[in-house]
Amino acid sequence: MKIAPARNIAFQILRTVASTDAHSDELLRARRMDTLSAQDRALVTTLVLGTLRWQMKLDTLIRPLLSRPDTRLSTVVETTLRLGAFQLLYLDRIPAYAAISDSVELAKQSGDAPAARMVNAVLRKVARLPRAAESSQQQTAQQIADVFAHPLWMVDRWSRFYGVNIAEAICRFHQQPATTSIRLLDPNVERELIAEGIQLQPGEFLTAARRVISGDIVRSKPFLEGRMRIQDEASQLVAELAGIGNRILDTCAAPGGKTAILAERNPEGSITAWDISKRRLEAMRQTLSSSGDRIKLEVRDATEANLRPEYDLILCDVPCTGTGTIGRNPEIRFRVTEQEIARQHARQVRILSSALAGLVPDGRLLYSTCSLEPEENEAVVAECLGANPEFTSRSLIGEVERLAATGVLTHASSTNFAASAIEGGFLRTIPGIHNCDGFFAAVLTRN
Repeated sequence: MKIAPARNIAFQILRTVASTDAHSDELLRARRMDTLSAQDRALVTTLVLGTLRWQMKLDTLIRPLLSRPDTRLSTVVETTLRLGAFQLLYLDRIPAYAAISDSVELAKQSGDAPAARMVNAVLRKVARLPRAAESSQQQTAQQIADVFAHPLWMVDRWSRFYGVNIAEAICRFHQQPATTSIRLLDPNVERELIAEGIQLQPGEFLTAARRVISGDIVRSKPFLEGRMRIQDEASQLVAELAGIGNRILDTCAAPGGKTAILAERNPEGSITAWDISKRRLEAMRQTLSSSGDRIKLEVRDATEANLRPEYDLILCDVPCTGTGTIGRNPEIRFRVTEQEIARQHARQVRILSSALAGLVPDGRLLYSTCSLEPEENEAVVAECLGANPEFTSRSLIGEVERLAATGVLTHASSTNFAASAIEGGFLRTIPGIHNCDGFFAAVLTRN
């Protein structure tokens, strides 16, 4: 029996995520996706991200239905059961027989006939369970974790740092399909996209941003020609807040979206972009080819740099746990631990300390992460300032006002955005409060 292409590819991606450190968003952009129709590509994305978002809850439902609930399942069987159960419980338009029969065939591909029979029996039991329903407001971290399929330790942290209501808003946002935001590089692009059947809405706070409501954006002519980029609006904002400079350093540049905005906003500036990954820099080289030799790409570890003061603008968008991007990278919730937060903090301090040495007097360094964790954000800034008293933190309120005055921020959003996203002089976007990924940013200057 032939398995539907979308389910087959979704299964392969989920199995890879479960058995390696690969990221679902990168796998969903792999070349094999190009062979699918727009409808099938959309279904693969729904199956992969939906299964990962609800994986903890699916496991809780599946385990009691096994003849031996403590049985150790292979990755193939576990992935097959999760994928089948997600379709049965969360996707109304997929017939139960199709979800079950394709799941059984996927199990048979492993060559384990008893496993296929078990998948069939368990999924038939799942099909008799009530469909998942929208949940009302939860009162405790434990309830939020259970209802929205997040690790308790993670929800408990957010409840302590932001309050229970915001913690629930974050988790609820993570369980919804992530918004696709684009950056327009040409004023004619929007009209071209609309003519190709792409439905767009204005961004939440940036005039150059649009949200894709419907349509096949990755096969549009402007996307294929590099006249627009897919980039979360908060990620765009971080680069906008970096400001203006002549000699610019981007310390952790890949995949290059922020570097591109630095080049866009500083047409006369000279930009040096570092990254530790040669492969990712080569991909950046293709993306940024239109900038000519104004951007110099170097394979370099920012933690080991020995800089002297020569840059008047530095972007230090450091590697982090990525907990602000769980909405589009749902597997992060399974991979990050509290111990990982401490490890990231130590590396971030090394990167920021190293980068500060390269800043000229009155120069600006923008430090940022896509993490919701204070240890990776305020704590890194505080530790580096404590060890380097010649530097100070500057409030980003002034930068928001500059962006509003120059038309980078939409007029309607500038006041409300400053009130909701700037706290203690730092930027913090919060998923569920803002319709974007969670980012933190701070500006440091040399006295």
